[in-house]
Amino acid sequence: MQIAIVGAGNMGGAIARGLSKGQLIQSKNIRVSDVSQANLDAIKAFAPEITVSTSNRDIIRNADIIVLAVKPWLVEIISEEIENLLDYKKQIIVSIAAGVDFAQLTGLFSTDATLFRVIPNTAIDVMQSVSTISSFNAGKEQEDLIVSLFAELGKAFLVPESQLNAFMSLSSCGIAYAFRYIRAATEGGVEMGIYPHVAKEVVIQTLRGAIELLEANNSHPEVEIDKVTTPGGITIKGLNEMEANGFSNAVIKGLKASHLK
Repeated sequence: MQIAIVGAGNMGGAIARGLSKGQLIQSKNIRVSDVSQANLDAIKAFAPEITVSTSNRDIIRNADIIVLAVKPWLVEIISEEIENLLDYKKQIIVSIAAGVDFAQLTGLFSTDATLFRVIPNTAIDVMQSVSTISSFNAGKEQEDLIVSLFAELGKAFLVPESQLNAFMSLSSCGIAYAFRYIRAATEGGVEMGIYPHVAKEVVIQTLRGAIELLEANNSHPEVEIDKVTTPGGITIKGLNEMEANGFSNAVIKGLKASHLK
């Protein structure tokens, strides 16, 4: 299977590196294009067997899957460049450009094209992404293939296109919200007298432990909270103070504010 990735920036580069470490596609069958030679050199240094090029047209020839890992405003420019070379009966087009929906993609390519939209997050660089996937004109075998590819880079969810923006708020934007909590908790630790680097390590490990507990027990967060909140204890006092200052409401409002309608 041959895969071509147009764009070697943060997302495109991470996808190329992740797939080269996976089991489904060999490095020699990955081709990447970018206008930046520095980005291509970085890919080549990581996995020398990956083919790199400054030509988008060159890398898509005979590719089974074409990943458009470019900014949304570049999708139209790329489509004009490569559209006449595409074989819609054989090639799958995967776009990770947020906000460019199937209506726009079919207008740029073809209503006969097999299309996927994938919304990953930046943890794709350490193969811990949440990748939300929607399909157009795809059969189950094709859907399973794309889900399997991105499952090698973290967790992948196949959803209707109508839900993509909600998932984007929860995961792609949500990773920033998680970082903001880590920053706030670290600053709280410093105010209580803990050195910043130690406070950050404690917060990170605390979150890692919380995640492991939820996954191991397959439990609701409130169940695990109940195990820590003894009557009259300090944990419930802290939780009530956070809620009094709008913790849960702020999180929900932040997610809804980043939800594109």
